[in-house]
Amino acid sequence: MSLLAPLRELDTTQRHTVLASFLGWTLDAFDYFLLTFVIVAVSKEFGVDNAKVTYGLFLTLAARPIGALLFGRLADRYGRRPILMLDVILFSLFELATAFSTSLTMLLVLRFLFGIAMGGEWGIGASLAMESIPAKSRGLISGLLQSGYPCGFFLAALANWLLFDHIGWRGLFVVGAVPALLVLYIRRSVPESPVWQSGQAQHRKVGVLESMRGHWKLAIYLMLLMAAFNMFSHGSQDMYHTFEEVNLHLDTSSGAAFMLVALLNLGALAGGLFFGTLSERIGRRKAMIIAALLAIPVIPLWTYGGSLLLLGLGAFLIQVMVQGAWGVVPTHLNELSPSSMRATLPGFAYQMGNLLAAGTATAQTWIAHWHGGDYAFAMSLWIAVVALILALLVWLGPEARGLDFG
Repeated sequence: MSLLAPLRELDTTQRHTVLASFLGWTLDAFDYFLLTFVIVAVSKEFGVDNAKVTYGLFLTLAARPIGALLFGRLADRYGRRPILMLDVILFSLFELATAFSTSLTMLLVLRFLFGIAMGGEWGIGASLAMESIPAKSRGLISGLLQSGYPCGFFLAALANWLLFDHIGWRGLFVVGAVPALLVLYIRRSVPESPVWQSGQAQHRKVGVLESMRGHWKLAIYLMLLMAAFNMFSHGSQDMYHTFEEVNLHLDTSSGAAFMLVALLNLGALAGGLFFGTLSERIGRRKAMIIAALLAIPVIPLWTYGGSLLLLGLGAFLIQVMVQGAWGVVPTHLNELSPSSMRATLPGFAYQMGNLLAAGTATAQTWIAHWHGGDYAFAMSLWIAVVALILALLVWLGPEARGLDFG
């Protein structure tokens, strides 16, 4: 059976649902990563150092649990589809408003508000997709959904490469309002989750505390797990552009810098699909552990390759492993969550993990400054340590592969 066979088995409606969820996360990530490309430009315009601009990344990540809880509960109460549309509109509007920031303080406030809206999208989109497809397709679709994140990263890199010299950093944030158009597609082509509709017909509405009864230890575990996952992904991505500028002496709007980011994201896409599908055969935990540990031997090639060819290969391989582990996350968290909290708990655990990991970019900047401005050292040390912690947490946790959502 080929890698994409489970995708071909979906009917037209299921494919529309998966595509909408994928695009939602892709465009959400696109809007997030635009700031990572323009840290230096923003710091110059507002007359501050790079570390202060990275607080925008911190505030976005820190605000995401608020959005996950708020929009997740709305989606569990009123349906996945309408709340997903509302969420997409809001994060697009806050992205547009960022373009008109008159000070660093205003920009930071808007990135916090953007983070609230961004926090709602992943949990709702993942639950909508996972509840609409056959159980045997979850591994592949999980990898596909999570691959939306590196695809958004790639689109942000492409926009930066093609447009930055012409429209500047403010123009890039105007382009970031385009995701609002996704709402038209969702409204026309995507139905409500059949599992949610069935639950509404059969069960009374319950509050958060009642829904979570007996699941608090699981929730705490998932938050810690997602903290490690977010340190893993953001530690390999957020400061990569600064590494290109400071240590590789590349202009991040140059073709060479873009090609490195393109290879990085191609690796992420391949890894998410491969390990997501592999998790259907060998189990969720085993697939994530293998991917996390295989990232460690790739680190020297990724940051100390010595040539653009080797650095490109390292960028590709590191993301095969990082996003390979991540590719299992959407289905793993949805399978572990109680049905009445499926739009809330996975997203909230994910975004609480983001909150715990929100200082990743700033911490890596401090480590680099402590080591003479060496971002290669900072990123290498970070990823090696986090990969080991992540593998241990996954090994200690539960698994519910193939759980019947109905």
